[in-house]
Amino acid sequence: MARNNKMNNTRLSGNLWFHQRGSEYLGGAQILLLEKIDELGSITKAAKGVGISYKTAWDTVNMINNLAEHPLVDRSTGGKGGGGTSLTAEGKKVIKQFKTIQEEHSKFLSNLESRLGDAEGLYQFLRRISMKVSARNTFAGNVTAITKGAVNAEVTMSLKGGVPLVAVVTNGAIDNLALKVGDEAYAIIKASSVIVGTDLHDAKISARNVFCGTIAKVIEGPVNTEVDVEIGGGNIVSAVITHGSSERLELKVGGHACVLFKASSVIVGVS
Repeated sequence: MARNNKMNNTRLSGNLWFHQRGSEYLGGAQILLLEKIDELGSITKAAKGVGISYKTAWDTVNMINNLAEHPLVDRSTGGKGGGGTSLTAEGKKVIKQFKTIQEEHSKFLSNLESRLGDAEGLYQFLRRISMKVSARNTFAGNVTAITKGAVNAEVTMSLKGGVPLVAVVTNGAIDNLALKVGDEAYAIIKASSVIVGTDLHDAKISARNVFCGTIAKVIEGPVNTEVDVEIGGGNIVSAVITHGSSERLELKVGGHACVLFKASSVIVGVS
């Protein structure tokens, strides 16, 4: 059973299942099939009624009967009426019990929604952390400016704490993403694209993204070293540099460091 109520643009839903001997055998879809069998007296008609194939319906009924303590569906073949399908007394009892649980489940979700209030912020956070990308650096922010050129466009984003980040993508990408000022977007940067330095405040460099902060973590390896730098606003940039570079820069946790990457190294995404 799923219940969806709108809270701004966010929907809260829940699913209800019965489990037995490690298997799921009764949920909303199965109960609907049982109800249609009870109503129509035929697995064929019930399957069409719920939009599944006859084989799927037949296999589902077999599974339900096999896992239930007592058969819920009675199938008869042949005879004067040509056979038919009906629910046993146990089957009708299960439907009644399931509906009772659905009602209580619906009340539970309603109460949960009222306690959560506006769940849009929670939804946005959960959506962000569910992204699966190979790049080590993924940031969420709001688009503050888009400047289009002949081929490429410059996208400026504001990350947590107001930290600015600049990306350069094609105009086609802007159109495909339907990106506009005010939208929430994601900035993705490979750790291997990040350069680390310890004294870049007065340096003149072409990279648009230069952030200085505190080294939060250093993981030394025989070839490469991973360095995490906290750049403010709770944002941490991860870089992978050579072990030799790490030793030469004398990187230590708690020390000062700057990270930089080209605007063209930033991938922009939306959800």
